[in-house]
Amino acid sequence: MSYFSWIAALYAGMSVVTFIAYAMDKSAAKRGDWRTPERTLHLLALAGGWPGALCAQQLLRHKSSKAPFRYVFWATVFVNVVGFVLLFTPFVRLLQNV
Repeated sequence: MSYFSWIAALYAGMSVVTFIAYAMDKSAAKRGDWRTPERTLHLLALAGGWPGALCAQQLLRHKSSKAPFRYVFWATVFVNVVGFVLLFTPFVRLLQNV
């Protein structure tokens, strides 16, 4: 399996895990049960699960209207995408030579 395939599998797997975490949190919110900490949801997004988080926000309408949560979420997306770009562009070779 190529390096790119591993990264794609990581993103896909983390997206599924993150979507499930959002769904479980939404269900717990409806029942009034223990909730998944927002920090955990953000860490899952940062670890590559942000596509799943974005899908969950839209499809489940969960955590999509709380502005402070959204700001941190989009910051995790930005950091993740910047890291991805650095890994897959010639810029990473420049950093290795410093």
